[in-house]
Amino acid sequence: MTHAAVGLWILSAVICVGRGHLPGHGPPGHGKDQDTALDGLANSLSVVTSANKGFAYRLYMKLAAHADSEGKNIFFSPYSVSVALAALSVGARGETHRQLFSVLGFNNSLMTQTDVDQAFQMLLKTTNGTSQEDTSEGTAVFVDNRFKAQPEFLETLKQSYFADGFNLDFTQTTDSANTINKYVEEKTNGKIDKLVDSVDPNTVMYLISYIYFKGKWATPFDPKLTKEDIFMVDENTKVPVQMMNMEERFDTYYDRAINTSVLHLPFDSSYSMLLLLPDDMSTLENAISPAYVTKWLKWMTTRTHDIYIPKFSIKSSYTLNDVLTEMGMADMFGDRADLSGISDVKKLAVSDVVHQATLDVDEAGATAAAVTGIGITLLSFRQIPVLKFNRPFMVVITERNTERMLFMGKIINPNL
Repeated sequence: MTHAAVGLWILSAVICVGRGHLPGHGPPGHGKDQDTALDGLANSLSVVTSANKGFAYRLYMKLAAHADSEGKNIFFSPYSVSVALAALSVGARGETHRQLFSVLGFNNSLMTQTDVDQAFQMLLKTTNGTSQEDTSEGTAVFVDNRFKAQPEFLETLKQSYFADGFNLDFTQTTDSANTINKYVEEKTNGKIDKLVDSVDPNTVMYLISYIYFKGKWATPFDPKLTKEDIFMVDENTKVPVQMMNMEERFDTYYDRAINTSVLHLPFDSSYSMLLLLPDDMSTLENAISPAYVTKWLKWMTTRTHDIYIPKFSIKSSYTLNDVLTEMGMADMFGDRADLSGISDVKKLAVSDVVHQATLDVDEAGATAAAVTGIGITLLSFRQIPVLKFNRPFMVVITERNTERMLFMGKIINPNL
């Protein structure tokens, strides 16, 4: 059976939806007073950010299972994926909507679609309005001229998900692709410059979620101290890397339960990078959860360390159809998809969920468009601990005030 396609793309993550039903979305309810409304919004924000963290680790484990056999790096934006899927849920109905909410970690009995929309509106408004970083995030919807979307769906995307709207002639496949790619390139400052080669003729809508982040270290590395060094990919594979070095006071934690060193590198704002260096990567991956990160941040101690971190630039691309299906979002990809909140057109279904993400780390900071023995040794004559990231490690970028998980990944080989 032929489905019309709706493309949902997430930059750092991208999703496509195609022609292939949740209760109506009424206007936000007015509480008895403003305090009640504010309390409700605060609760929704808390639930959404907590759900995002849980979703991040579940999605990471699925991506790791698919990537381990190929020895690939992992890097993605769980927050951007959540934004895109939440935006899609605005147009989902029935069991399709229930599956979206369930996998994202939202409890249908505790949160309405309006609660979720308002929470993401606040998060997006905070980032785009007050961030000191070179950071932007939002959504965009490209609609084929022949396709009539529900006005309520488009209005909610505009108001709550800061969506830019565009009408295109998808029969002009090359021109439409060029328009979309140009938009993507501008929004990610050139980090993702080509999303599609041509538009699928069955596609009637592309919904894009993007995030661009450029962070400057609170304490930059001195380029003069960067030297060539060796990175141990595994017992049999060594690769050359440009290793940055700094001796400074850092917040660190050593988790004896899972033999993992944790380094906190703050940016010059409310964003931070956590670098996790385990003795055994599988032990860390099987254990890591939001509770671990909370514990590390709470119990970190500050002292002088001599740290070594490789410069690297990675770009990842995923088709998430199989992963999301395994996680429980099966209906939206097939004949059972109910996306009637997007349009009255029958047989509308998700065709592809595609995720693209990049990460650049150098002496000045990190740019992202959403690795034998313990890493600490003592130099006896100086008594300054050395923390050297010269084997596979994990990376997490968070916003400290909201605890949002912006990016997450695993660096197996900095040269890939």
